[in-house]
Amino acid sequence: MIEDIKKRALHRTSILEGQMRGLAKMIDNEDYCMDIITQSRAIQRSLESLNKLLLENHLREHVSHMMEHGGDQREQAIAEMLKAFEVSGK
Repeated sequence: MIEDIKKRALHRTSILEGQMRGLAKMIDNEDYCMDIITQSRAIQRSLESLNKLLLENHLREHVSHMMEHGGDQREQAIAEMLKAFEVSGK
């Protein structure tokens, strides 16, 4: 894994852990529903941010090599990207 991306991804997971603990506490305390939803949406945005980092790492570390290699590896790279974006290749 690219060191800078790894560092940022681990930082993001630490933030997510705190956000999840906060969400659980809000639910347990029966906080106002809209406040809970706002926190949940913030967690979703944080997860999307993490996913972007992980996708960037995969593109830089693996997909570029697979595309250069061609053949079955190229097809595998394409299939993985379609899966990452939940798009059917067929």
